[in-house]
Amino acid sequence: MRVAMVTESFLPTLNGVTTSVCRVAQSLRALGHEALILAPGPAPATFEGFAVRGLPSVSVRQFPTGVPTPALRHALEDFEPDVVHAASPFVLGARALQLADRTRTPAVAIYQTDMPSYLRQHGPGRVGASAASAAWRWIRRMHAHADLTLAPSTQTLDELRRHGVPRTDLWARGVDTGLFSPHWRTDAGTAELRRALAPSGEVLLGYVGRLAPEKELWRLTEVAQIPGTRLVIVGDGPSRAQVGARLTEAVASMPGRPNRSPVFLGRRSGDDLARAYAAFDVFVHTGTRETFGQTLQEAAAVGLPVVAPARGGPLDIVEHGRTGLLFDPDTPGSLHDHVDALVGDAAWREAMGHDAELAVRGRSWESLTAQLVEHYDTARASRAQRVA
Repeated sequence: MRVAMVTESFLPTLNGVTTSVCRVAQSLRALGHEALILAPGPAPATFEGFAVRGLPSVSVRQFPTGVPTPALRHALEDFEPDVVHAASPFVLGARALQLADRTRTPAVAIYQTDMPSYLRQHGPGRVGASAASAAWRWIRRMHAHADLTLAPSTQTLDELRRHGVPRTDLWARGVDTGLFSPHWRTDAGTAELRRALAPSGEVLLGYVGRLAPEKELWRLTEVAQIPGTRLVIVGDGPSRAQVGARLTEAVASMPGRPNRSPVFLGRRSGDDLARAYAAFDVFVHTGTRETFGQTLQEAAAVGLPVVAPARGGPLDIVEHGRTGLLFDPDTPGSLHDHVDALVGDAAWREAMGHDAELAVRGRSWESLTAQLVEHYDTARASRAQRVA
């Protein structure tokens, strides 16, 4: 099958959309399919042996955002795909879906970013609400061109259907269980990192992800003062300075002897990222607007208990009391109490991390991409029926 993957984000930008596109491309190659990747430039010329076409872009909030020029249409025409895969479509992907519909090419849209919630969060009062409503109108209009829209979690699937998005189904996300594995917990490099981060045997509370307002990292102030712990943050973004100042102040103002200051490790990838996960004792996620939560799966694959909001994507990933804990984001102190319970019980952390790893062991990208190819076939059959 020839798959044209049109993505709103790609290398060198690192985020959930990029990770998903890269892993799907790798798995499509392993399954014997052909692909072309169309992404905002600058981008590498190739990836996993597939051609990558970098398209014109402008910078928006430090992200290269693709501009739908005729170059997109020409690339699709030249490649003649059997299916168009639109990854988190909003600008480039929206235009790709229109072009696919016009040429009667089957198209699958991968819904990943909860743009309406982000707009509502960043806009004051009625401005945010109006922006969110406008975003949903755009999403309905855009996804109407797709033969199938795939949601990453049951909560997101229900939301798409409530807002009138047609032809929807569920497709989760895989995790690289070859890279993210419990074996890193006995690695010499991990032990060295842990000694540096927790010289007095502190319980390490870790977060991995973009440092941006929508991640709601202010919630970490609830756990910053749990005695005998240290916050470790992996990632970067526009909120780096603000988050650093707020968490450092929270630690410094705790009664008695304060914890060590939070440490920011910056962006990490590959083995360095896996070692960072493995150095943690508890993985803490704060965002309430996640359509899925890829870092939660990565933490679980390394053997960590996960504490996350009882909202959105985490509901599909965390089994409360067995693989992690789900806190109520509307109840002040709920995050603190859940993390504190794990900090005080090392045996519970170990047992929960073991069960978390078992739960994600079968969610390889290869198996998830095989499911995705079945969705491609469904889209092709739907398109044939629609044009018959």
